[in-house]
Amino acid sequence: MKMTIASRLSSLAAGICMATILVAPALAQSITVQGNQRVDTDTVRSYFSGETLDQPGIDRVVRAMLNSGLFSDVRVSRAGGGLVVRVVENSVVNQVTLSGNSRVKSDQLFSEIQTKSRGPFSKAQIDGDVQRILEIYRRIGRGDAQVTSATETAPNGRVNVTFNIVEGSKTGIFSINFEGNRAFGSSRLKNLMQITESNLLSFLKTSDVYDPDRLSADVDSIRRHYLKNGYVDFRVISSDAVYDNNRRAYIITIVVDEGEQYKVGTVNVESRLANVNDANLRGRVLTTPGSVYNAELVEKTVEGMTVDSARRGQPFVQVRPRGDRDNPNRIVNLSYVADEGPRVFIERINIRGNTRTRDFVIRREFDAGEGDAFNRALIDRAERRLKGLAYFKSVKISQEPGSAPDRVVLNVDVEDQPTGQFSIGAGYSTSDGILGEVSVAEQNFLGRGQAIRLAVSTGQRSRGVDFSFTEPYFLGYRLSAGIDLFSKFTDNIRTGRFFSRVAGGSVRFGLPITEEFGVGIRYSLFQTKISVPNKAREPFNDCAVPIPGITPVVPTFDNSCLTNGEASLAVKEAIGTKVTSLTGLSFIYNSLDDKKNPTSGILAEIKPDVAGLGGDARYFRVTGDARYYYPVFDEVTALLRVQGGHIQAFGGEKLRLTDHFNPGPSLVRGFASGGLGPRDISFDSRNGSIGGTTYLGASAELQFPILGIPKELGFKGAVFADAGTLYNYDGFRNFVTSPNGRTFGTAGRGCSGTLSPLTQNNCLSVLDNRTIRSSVGASLLWQSPIGPIRFDYAFPISSAREDRKQAFRFSGGGTF
Repeated sequence: MKMTIASRLSSLAAGICMATILVAPALAQSITVQGNQRVDTDTVRSYFSGETLDQPGIDRVVRAMLNSGLFSDVRVSRAGGGLVVRVVENSVVNQVTLSGNSRVKSDQLFSEIQTKSRGPFSKAQIDGDVQRILEIYRRIGRGDAQVTSATETAPNGRVNVTFNIVEGSKTGIFSINFEGNRAFGSSRLKNLMQITESNLLSFLKTSDVYDPDRLSADVDSIRRHYLKNGYVDFRVISSDAVYDNNRRAYIITIVVDEGEQYKVGTVNVESRLANVNDANLRGRVLTTPGSVYNAELVEKTVEGMTVDSARRGQPFVQVRPRGDRDNPNRIVNLSYVADEGPRVFIERINIRGNTRTRDFVIRREFDAGEGDAFNRALIDRAERRLKGLAYFKSVKISQEPGSAPDRVVLNVDVEDQPTGQFSIGAGYSTSDGILGEVSVAEQNFLGRGQAIRLAVSTGQRSRGVDFSFTEPYFLGYRLSAGIDLFSKFTDNIRTGRFFSRVAGGSVRFGLPITEEFGVGIRYSLFQTKISVPNKAREPFNDCAVPIPGITPVVPTFDNSCLTNGEASLAVKEAIGTKVTSLTGLSFIYNSLDDKKNPTSGILAEIKPDVAGLGGDARYFRVTGDARYYYPVFDEVTALLRVQGGHIQAFGGEKLRLTDHFNPGPSLVRGFASGGLGPRDISFDSRNGSIGGTTYLGASAELQFPILGIPKELGFKGAVFADAGTLYNYDGFRNFVTSPNGRTFGTAGRGCSGTLSPLTQNNCLSVLDNRTIRSSVGASLLWQSPIGPIRFDYAFPISSAREDRKQAFRFSGGGTF
């Protein structure tokens, strides 16, 4: 019997309906929860919200519930048209305690472990916490530490968790060995590393702890050192750290292949860019023919060319350095090719990991922002700048694709580190006697990148207070601005029979022109007060103002106002308060490889100043100081220094005593403060230093490590030779004394009074010549906890009459 069309359509519809019922996900009419005691039923049901209740959907719900840490078991079954969810709840952690830790504070451990009080109990999580604690101890050199966990059942289904810690002894680094190095000794390479060997000072340091991340960074520093010194084929074959059970310490072995040292051959520049010709880029080349190949200079050349091209309207420039090696002659012929790069833009810059430093402090180190052209050379430059700030333990910039093929996202991962400093220092100085200082400094104030410092010092012959504040990006530009406030009292009785107090402030601005060269401008306004004590114990002005019972009424050769000491007329003329308004510039070039412990590079500064925009002083002054460091041998550094200065009054003025230069031992070691240069020899040449208008000096020094002393102590030795001169006193030489004892300089020539050993005359007898003073000696340099300190012992070779010599000198003691 044949089916009608209607009956066929009816059968087909029924089949489709049945198939739909079988294939479509079933939706539960009800969800029954069983076994829960602390977790609300609605919380369990919420996991099913939005899920299709086919088998894959149910599996997803079960995984989510188990991953929540609230349940140790979840089972789902169907009952009629609904679901039955049977759960076994995890216990709740009642209390977490630590036992046996003394080297690491409990707060630090609690911040790392994930098992928390009132949180879910999870054995897997506790096992992970054990490993986290072990990692913390490994990073502080306690590789032998043992950590176990214990649990104790508490009422109401709660569990107490205890981590038992056996800290063990410190597992340091027994030795760091190098293999394959010929050009640089092992001690030189060790100095490039943050990791150090264990020694007698290990109880004071943590740098002798094996850390694979730190070792990796050290290996990279060694690689960059070789590439900087011409070893273009250098490679690290292996860097292994093996734990020695007998020594209970690590032995690190680094195997290197140095290759040969290459020099720069020819240097060519080619621009394929519109508006940028070869000549424009050639001025940015830092690599010169005949010099040792330096990968760092190649990198800086690429950056300089990139920045210059971008300023000329080529933001997508790509500068590619190419090195063609001539192996027989060991030279590298360099070519810098500037071409149009891919047109890729920066979509977004993500700043991650900074818990203290503000985002804008990091972003301003980039020469390009979001929406600008992407250029790898500029990104590398930003990474180097961020590392140079010393705000972070680590800095890493990575990139990932953006939302379109021509977009890129930059990820800046940083880790903040402490930048504050509180210092208490004490010591002894041959110029200031016993001294002490307390200072508070912060290089990243409030995370805004600002530097602030307050220091209070006191000493046997000086005391003062200093405050400084620096904003490195003034008004959002790469222009530093700062203020300085200061006040210092100095007892100059030993050199000139007077006291001085200088108080004032300055405003300064600094503009970096290149990575090495910068220009600064400053304005200073300060007040100088000179006083001469005149009392029974210090009768240094009683020739002008007699002291009853002290100053002889009838002077004799053995008993006059001069025999108990008297200040020079030049000092008396300076008595009182004078204000100086000073404007100056600074031209600074700095290519040192290390600011604290340089071994190569140049530090040079020229400072012209003009006083006269208000105030009492009228003069033009220029000073210069240049230092050149050169690595002679492994860990042996040569230092050549030249310095000089000249000051000249204008407007018919004479220079005051305090305006003259009086460098003393900072010019030639072996001479006391105020011990060389023009002197008033009228009656007391020993205390008659009056300074000069011109000084010139040069020195040569060889610094070297001291055998047998661990480098962590910060000691080095040095031998030196100094030569210099100070001459041309340009102050008043004739004076008149008023009835009240005030001394004034006059324009007269020669002495109008009669020279007498019984009283002070009205003119100076100045010993002023251009004799070259020279000395040789040895030094002990110490990077102490309170700052760099050095001890010098010098033997003067040539000197002038009446110079004051001082073989031993102590200097330094600063804390910032």
